[in-house]
Amino acid sequence: MKKLVAIVGRPNVGKSTLFNRLTQSRQAIVTEIAGTTRDRQYGKVFWNGREFSLVDTGGWIVNSDDILEDEINKQVNIAVEEADVILFVVDVRNGITDLDTEIANMLRRSNKPVVVVSNKADNFEFGYQSAEFYALGLGDPFSVSSINGSGTGDLLDHILTLLEEGGEEEDVTDIPKIAVVGRPNVGKSSFVNALIGEERNIVTHIAGTTRDSIYTRYNKFGMDFYLIDTAGIRKKGKVNEGPEYFSVIRSIRVIENADVCILMIDAERGIESQDLSIFSLIQKNKKGLVVFVNKWDLIEEKDSKLHKEYENAIRQRLAPFTDFPVIFGSALSKQRLLKVMEASKEVYRNRKQKIPTAKLNEVLLPIIERTPPPSNKGKYIKIKYITQLPNTQIPSFVFFCNLPQWVKEPYKRFLENQMRENWNLTGTPIHLFFREK
Repeated sequence: MKKLVAIVGRPNVGKSTLFNRLTQSRQAIVTEIAGTTRDRQYGKVFWNGREFSLVDTGGWIVNSDDILEDEINKQVNIAVEEADVILFVVDVRNGITDLDTEIANMLRRSNKPVVVVSNKADNFEFGYQSAEFYALGLGDPFSVSSINGSGTGDLLDHILTLLEEGGEEEDVTDIPKIAVVGRPNVGKSSFVNALIGEERNIVTHIAGTTRDSIYTRYNKFGMDFYLIDTAGIRKKGKVNEGPEYFSVIRSIRVIENADVCILMIDAERGIESQDLSIFSLIQKNKKGLVVFVNKWDLIEEKDSKLHKEYENAIRQRLAPFTDFPVIFGSALSKQRLLKVMEASKEVYRNRKQKIPTAKLNEVLLPIIERTPPPSNKGKYIKIKYITQLPNTQIPSFVFFCNLPQWVKEPYKRFLENQMRENWNLTGTPIHLFFREK
């Protein structure tokens, strides 16, 4: 990744608040609870006509009671290795701590440009206290307040002077966004890690380990898209913890912004009510769908009959929308993961496809003539012309007829089924509109 700046520091010094301030977003979850951030979180910063990538990390900790300590520190080390410039965030109100000194020693060994960011300097009095951080031996401290933005402009100017002048980065606005969604502990982070070939996200047996929605650029095997790991979505009544509440909100936002959703289901537990709720979110937001049944390697006495019964059960539970890929595999053993991505790529293509007007009328009008809409109160509906609407989120078609108000839902489903039989619309919802001509 070109021109990458990493934010590091001990817990609760305001790293995620600074990340949100510099990226002008609310991408990272911010609470007063130490250790809220766990995985690496990437974002983009635009300043003075230039752009660079910013990565937020979990708080560096040692000898704590947090069972994720080693995993969080591993994520920090990876971020430091990737970065071109490091922002070492300290808390001006607490001064230098033993943990700050330990982190400073680690950063000196990295041989990377380090900027000491003296955070929480919300007024001039605290700003003067930043001189204490000269003792870390890492150069001039920059007094900033992530909450109100004070000093962040000077900080950004300094970062730009440290970053090498590079070519313009490619435009990534048209890159597909594929979200991995599901209940907690279904294997979403394991799936992403297995695909990209590194421990990008922390994986444990504890439900709710992932909190932020983690974006990863996947560019392998002729595929190029953003792969998004999300926090597990639990039932509303079971979400109590502050960070978990924000995690669920982030996951819902990711579904809203994604192009295709990979809905992961636990093979041992089967499809449950919460899976149906997540599916409803995907349907409500008109997103492409691929169902991946994870942990299939743990099912004993597998055969083709069980495989088919399981798939039929999933389609029945998710009916009436049944035209989507169902893939069985294992994130742990990397079984059929590439097939999942190929299916996601195909669903994305289906969402974007354009069907010529001439072909629509050539195929559908004879079918409509053979099976016309039922008459209503002696009135006969005549569909005369069909065309696809341009520039829509999902394939949308207009049927021009004499009495559009009399076309009922069963006949609309009949037409949708005929379209799916004649064109590849697998995985994507479609819109049918009826207008008077």
